[in-house]
Amino acid sequence: MEISAKKNTCTIDNLKDYSLGCTVDKEKTVFRLFSPKAHEVTLIIYQNYEDDEGLEFPLEKNEQDIWQTIINDHFYGKWYAYKIDGPKDSRRFMNTKYPVADPWSKHVTTRNHHLQFPKTKIIRQNGFTWEDQAFSTPEDARDLVIYETHIKDLVAHPSAKTFVQGIYNDFREAQRGGIAHLKEMGVNAVEFLPLQKFAYTEPPFNKETDEGVKNTWNAYATNYWGYMTSFHFVPETMYASNGSTEAGALNGVTRKAHTELKQLVNELHKENISVIMDVVYNHASHYDINPLKYTAKDHYFRLDEKGNFLNDSWTGNDINTAAQHSRQLIVESIKYWMQEFHIDGFRFDLAGLIDWETVDLIRDEARKINPNVVLIAEPWGGDYKPDGYSDHDWASWNDHYRNAFKGYNPMENKGIIFSDKDPHLTRFGIENFIRGTLKGSENGLFNHSGHSVNYLESHDGHTLGDYIRLVHNPEKKQQVFEDKMTATKLTEKEEKTALFAAIVLFTSQGITMMHAGQEWARTKVVQDPDNVDPDKGKINRDTYNKDDATNWLNFEESTVNKALYEYYKGLIKLRLKSPALRKAQPQEVNFKVYKDPFHITWSIDGKSSGDMYDYFVSLNANFDQAHDITLPEGYWELVANDRKAGFQTMKSVKNSYKVPPGSGVVLRKLRVNKA
Repeated sequence: MEISAKKNTCTIDNLKDYSLGCTVDKEKTVFRLFSPKAHEVTLIIYQNYEDDEGLEFPLEKNEQDIWQTIINDHFYGKWYAYKIDGPKDSRRFMNTKYPVADPWSKHVTTRNHHLQFPKTKIIRQNGFTWEDQAFSTPEDARDLVIYETHIKDLVAHPSAKTFVQGIYNDFREAQRGGIAHLKEMGVNAVEFLPLQKFAYTEPPFNKETDEGVKNTWNAYATNYWGYMTSFHFVPETMYASNGSTEAGALNGVTRKAHTELKQLVNELHKENISVIMDVVYNHASHYDINPLKYTAKDHYFRLDEKGNFLNDSWTGNDINTAAQHSRQLIVESIKYWMQEFHIDGFRFDLAGLIDWETVDLIRDEARKINPNVVLIAEPWGGDYKPDGYSDHDWASWNDHYRNAFKGYNPMENKGIIFSDKDPHLTRFGIENFIRGTLKGSENGLFNHSGHSVNYLESHDGHTLGDYIRLVHNPEKKQQVFEDKMTATKLTEKEEKTALFAAIVLFTSQGITMMHAGQEWARTKVVQDPDNVDPDKGKINRDTYNKDDATNWLNFEESTVNKALYEYYKGLIKLRLKSPALRKAQPQEVNFKVYKDPFHITWSIDGKSSGDMYDYFVSLNANFDQAHDITLPEGYWELVANDRKAGFQTMKSVKNSYKVPPGSGVVLRKLRVNKA
């Protein structure tokens, strides 16, 4: 059936109240596109995605440089794109022979190709029935234990025991991976790597494209992690039950991705697990037909004086977040994900490239929808300003904490968990990291501990397990492992360090984040099933392009380092049931002075946090010597030691306790309130 439209009797006067993009208003449809340098813009409506031709409607440009039209019809189930003609001799405007999708698309259909060939599909808002009470966020973000993961990592390996019904559904229904694993661990928040529609396929390796691009950097020609956003309002359609990663396949023909992601969020909320999305607003996808590039390059992007993209993000092209329509797109996108998908919070990639006015607007508008929304900055990218984000009431990843305790480079920079440290780091600086890295004290960054996201491992860089392996056995850097399970098994010394790192993390004030597989010292040994990687079998720190078992979690590995796995579960339970361990007032955290600078000991008054217990915590980062601690008067309950942790009391202790080398201990005592 040929597509047609009713006779257009509408006028384009007074369309300024309509948002950019496509708006269906009763029997009328409004299209609005910002493209100030375009000479001519034509709307094309297609009956089918594969069609090369369709109904064409010329758009008119208003005084705000917005091209627009209103049509006396609706086009549900149809596709549209724009044919844009602009200056051919300007480096500040980009022309393309291909139709350009709408940057404000709520749904797109794409082909698995480095150009994607996106077209916007006009869909009805379906009547999804939520059961989740909208949001699942605590009033205090320090009550969260965040589990960062790529959504596919927890369901793609056969050990996850899924029904292979698409990633969103598999995460919800997996018998061992997905939600089942989050529940097994006891965490109450999941932070997903990007779920906004991104450019998965990169140009073919070592072959020049028609556009003159030659991929010499990525033998896999895929961007698995997803930090190349193409459409900020659209869920990734590859993860739907009808999604595919096969070359040339179509994704997003139906709206399954919308429905199935909502079902997943709904189910996570029913389990009281908050959903945080990693979002990329600092740069756009680089090699596809990205509509921001082809509609208003010099508005949406930061350019040099010659019209070239700036690249402070080191990923291709930096968005000018201070520009009017960039800022509007960012803020409206955040609101849309909260209202339409009930997302509880956001982690902002390379947030140092986002201007302060936009930072404040995101905060203010998001809190109107959910006062407890979680906003976390990766506080670098062109600038480094975690203290600034704290002033604007955002939390930040605390890389100072990570570097102090783990180190930065396993060959050159080892941290406290290895009985080593930066020579400039004093005892007072170490204590402040545990208090929440507070301003006014050494190495201070934050106004309060609720702004400090403490972590030792994230998706980027070596896993904590691999870092520990390389510190203790540098030869493993060049070792080729035939079997990943063998590589996962920790030596006694490595296991001791991993256990110690865990108790350090879970006894520090602030927000706790761990990465998927950290609980069993996951390794990222390159698997490379297609034999394209010269580092196959070696430990790898940058796995952004590996959609294979290098990244996918093998849940059988949890038994290889079982003591560590159980230790993490116990520490998570202890932390979530012990509010004083995560949100005590700074003056309630009092450190003791011991001669050994690697013997770090403190007491916590649990009163202000509502905890019924007071605590005594000791970390012995000296791996060669045990240390005695002197306990305050009374009987103390041991709840964590060098091998076991949990909320249940292991035994009672009085007067003193010997902390073994390279280990920690947590003791508590029921507080008696004096009249």
